[in-house]
Amino acid sequence: MIRKLVLFGIACGILAGFYLVSAQNSQKDAEDYIIESERQWAESVASGDSSIVARILADDFIGVDPDGSQYSKEQMVADTKNAPKYFESNHLNQVKVRFYGDAAVAQGNESWVRRTGTPRHGRFVWTDTWIKRNGKWQIVAAEDLTVSEDPK
Repeated sequence: MIRKLVLFGIACGILAGFYLVSAQNSQKDAEDYIIESERQWAESVASGDSSIVARILADDFIGVDPDGSQYSKEQMVADTKNAPKYFESNHLNQVKVRFYGDAAVAQGNESWVRRTGTPRHGRFVWTDTWIKRNGKWQIVAAEDLTVSEDPK
């Protein structure tokens, strides 16, 4: 009987270990997906590829622009198509992702160059809230700030 209990305990420990490794791999996969999606969204500002925005923003998404106005997924998809008229380039500099169950907060910044206007160079600093719904990670909220290119 003791032998069966010991074997049962060992089996439970092994299963718990597999579960922990699987959960860590799953979170790492989610983090990689979120970071790559953030990179693609940043670059879509210069490429005009709105399919990226359509994929990663939830249908009930709400964003806040640097001027304080709010925008929807539909507005962002349309704006992304037209963004190359205004932006020469936009590149992700860094992003940090923190998980809270089926929610994640991504905070980062990206550098841009405008085709015209002043300032010509700058950075977006942002916070995006990601939610996992139906097995799919999407952004439900975003807030953006515009700051100088020099991060002093």
